[in-house]
Amino acid sequence: MLLSLQIENFALIDSLTLEFGAGLNVLTGETGAGKSIILDAIDIILGGKISDRILRTGSHRALLEASFQLSPILKDWLTAAEIDELDDGVLICSREISNQQEKLRSRSRVNGVVINKQQMAGLREHLVDITAQGQTVHLGRANRQRDWLDHFGGAKVLDLRRTVALAFAQFQQAQQALEQYRANDQQRLQQIDLLKYQLEDLEQAQLTEADEQDNLIQESQRLGHSVELQLQSQQVYEALYEQEQGAACSDLLGKAEATLTEMGTYDAQIQPILELVQEALTQVQEAGLQINAYGADLETDPQRLQDVEDRLTQLKQICRKYGPTLADAIAHHQRISAELAVLGGDEQSLEGLEQRYQVSQKELTEACVQLTQLRQAAAQTLADRLLLELKPLAMDKVQFQVALQPTAPAAHGSDLIQFLFSPNPGEPLQPVSETASGGEMSRFLLALKACFSQIEDVDTLVFDEIDVGVSGQVAQSIATKLHALGKHHQVLCVTHQPIVAAMADQHFQVAKQVLDAEQAHERTVVRVTALEAPERRQALAEIAGGQSAEGALPFVDTLLQEATALRQGKKKRGKKALDKTTSRQKSVRS
Repeated sequence: MLLSLQIENFALIDSLTLEFGAGLNVLTGETGAGKSIILDAIDIILGGKISDRILRTGSHRALLEASFQLSPILKDWLTAAEIDELDDGVLICSREISNQQEKLRSRSRVNGVVINKQQMAGLREHLVDITAQGQTVHLGRANRQRDWLDHFGGAKVLDLRRTVALAFAQFQQAQQALEQYRANDQQRLQQIDLLKYQLEDLEQAQLTEADEQDNLIQESQRLGHSVELQLQSQQVYEALYEQEQGAACSDLLGKAEATLTEMGTYDAQIQPILELVQEALTQVQEAGLQINAYGADLETDPQRLQDVEDRLTQLKQICRKYGPTLADAIAHHQRISAELAVLGGDEQSLEGLEQRYQVSQKELTEACVQLTQLRQAAAQTLADRLLLELKPLAMDKVQFQVALQPTAPAAHGSDLIQFLFSPNPGEPLQPVSETASGGEMSRFLLALKACFSQIEDVDTLVFDEIDVGVSGQVAQSIATKLHALGKHHQVLCVTHQPIVAAMADQHFQVAKQVLDAEQAHERTVVRVTALEAPERRQALAEIAGGQSAEGALPFVDTLLQEATALRQGKKKRGKKALDKTTSRQKSVRS
């Protein structure tokens, strides 16, 4: 339930605080007084669209705030959104709007925590249902009628509708995949030819090791300089181990070893030096033996050198095509092998895609049939309940039907939903938007909301001039219906009907006021007053009689007595009394 509303610098409102109560809350005032501004503020707080004219002239920031009574559903929402509850058991929604560099920016908060547009839209469904005058236009739209029927059908219909939407998405994916496969078949065959050529080229290269190219480069260098390496290895051997002229390194180390050995007999400090020389001698001898064996094994092999050069040339070409490195070429070989295996199985892939398409089409069709069956049952229930709601609204002879016509399966099912309406006996059923008058549309919409109020969990219902275009007995019926809704919901209603206003549990009067009227800088503001019994009687008289307000007071007293009787559950007045009140209202206005 909406507990309070605070508005700052919004349209013609400089600062305003309103406190609402349970039951029926009405706002009255002259045309253009600013009643709808209050409802616009509620809509904008809960994520409604903003325009350039939203800020009060001369202001760069507006703040709108609404406090709601916390309910179990709202507690669950706060838990899911990870937002803490407030200590006083109230949920506070606010929206700050500012003008920054000629651009409007806004920020929404719940209990002080910034939330995004999607979160606010989800929360709004549990807080307020606003029925504005413009909704009578939307009433004739097929998609709106479909949504209303599905929501009336409840969780089963909505769950199955989500299943249909998922099945339709899978069907579309399967259809697109099959169409794309068929459209790209020529391109696929060309791709297969290219991959086969590359695969044959790579397989002929017989690539196995990523470092083969580096190893072949080293072998090529060794084979190309084998003569030089043999000569140089002989020179190293002679220098280390065996020298024809002069002493080799091993000979010199041998002499040094002998001398150090003799010195060691006189001084033990020589021993470490002796060990170093002995170790060096051993390593020089071993190096000499190994270099000698290396030189002996070296052979000049022109054919092997040519084979190595040819292989290197082949590998360089492979790397230019599929590289840049040999490792990249090997990875490309593996990749195209796998890709060719997929593309090559064309018959199997086509068969799989066709099977997937047929299965998804069957699943979509079956889900749509089930959804249609649930909708048919919901349509009959809605028609029966709506006729019951319309009967006390002076529309007891009306005919109503929810027609379902088959259409191609889509995300919302395979039904075209149409609300058919006939307000007069003997007249055929026609689409409601083409048949109902303004007053009938208002009553129809009110009855529809009454049907939904029994299944929706929203606490606050808002009506913006739902009684437009009606008078007399019809206005009384609407007033009674609004009051009945107020027994189970909080109802906010903007009205010009004194009969409706008389039924209110709380009555607010909206008026414009000019500040500093005697000075050069005049400003117009909207003021809202919560009316008590004396002020309310006078306000109702002004609504009923206009300039003849004093003459309308007896009529107003009658209205208030009737309203009190209805609120107290007394027997409804007869048709004669109602006609008398209606005729008296006409005489007062005339």
